[in-house]
Amino acid sequence: MAQSATAAPTPGAAAGVHAQRSCAATAPGAAACQAWVRTDIVGKQGLAATPSGYGPTDLRSAYNVASLSGSAGAGRTIAIVDAYDDPTAFADVNVYRAQYGIPALASCSPSSINSSTTACFAKSDQNGGTTYPKKNGGWAQEISLDVDMASAICPKCNILLVEASSSSLVNLGTSVNTAVRLGAEVVSNSYGGTEYSGETSDENTYYNHPGVAITVSSGDAGYGVEFPAASKYVTAVGGTSLRTASTARGWSETVWSGAGSGCSKYVGKPSWQTDTGCSKRTVADVSAVADPATGVAVYDSTAYQGLSGWLVFGGTSVAAPVVGSVYALNGVSGVNGANTVYANAGSLYDVTSGSNGSCGGSYLCTGKTGYDGPTGLGTPNGATAF
Repeated sequence: MAQSATAAPTPGAAAGVHAQRSCAATAPGAAACQAWVRTDIVGKQGLAATPSGYGPTDLRSAYNVASLSGSAGAGRTIAIVDAYDDPTAFADVNVYRAQYGIPALASCSPSSINSSTTACFAKSDQNGGTTYPKKNGGWAQEISLDVDMASAICPKCNILLVEASSSSLVNLGTSVNTAVRLGAEVVSNSYGGTEYSGETSDENTYYNHPGVAITVSSGDAGYGVEFPAASKYVTAVGGTSLRTASTARGWSETVWSGAGSGCSKYVGKPSWQTDTGCSKRTVADVSAVADPATGVAVYDSTAYQGLSGWLVFGGTSVAAPVVGSVYALNGVSGVNGANTVYANAGSLYDVTSGSNGSCGGSYLCTGKTGYDGPTGLGTPNGATAF
């Protein structure tokens, strides 16, 4: 059965801001994608004068990676894992790239992606083949968002799209294993579901890949923890509201009220995490823009619920591929979970204000100096921390 968007209110909605989830979980053991698409801003098909939402230049400036976008990431592969098929993913990402003056991706096969001499795009099913799953318009929006963010931050990277046959956590996890087997150095995952007692076994089965950076959205329902963001083998990515500012940086960030955070019910605390208010794994580790009110431009031509063309997205689905692509810019030597960002916390922008829910005012749901749940250690300031 095709999944549909929910009618849930837009997290932290400002006046005049209307958005809806692109897709939702339909059963226990299934994941929802973490994309929120604005319904009050819809652009045209094809190249546009000025798409609404932040573009690549904005994002590279905000996260201080503009100087790294020359040859950085060349030859590296970032995998995007999502559910169902987006039949227009390759064409759409090249419209996005053309709009912003980024050279087009070549087409390549999953087996040859790491030997390509130019940045290329490959697509596989969850087993590494070409038996793609059925189309789903909501997940197609998620896929377009993810591949566009990878293009924005790491234009020289190869992009490998691995499509799970359904939104079950088992199929999505199988897709992560396939992405790693096919040579991805970074795997971005913009989905999550309710925690469950068997996740400590499943995190070992699907997300334990030392030497590969695996980013996961922290969730879009505010204070509370989802899996696989709770895994100790991933970098859990929270969310911010990103705005221009009259500062040396030129940007400011606060906690996005929809970002997931808190203490895992089941996963033990990793050795690199030292906060004292949670005896188990704490979410999140780092963060990036996620507020639909300060959202990003995305091109998606797979019409869904009357939306297609240039769209504006938020959700921690934006943040996970942004952070994953920053990892790809700098290489992933020594990465095991989020260990490298904790070792280099001084190379991040600290986010010190805002809240995503009620937790007695503690750091688990409130922006604080240093570590806090909704934004982790902060947002990228260049690629040194990654």
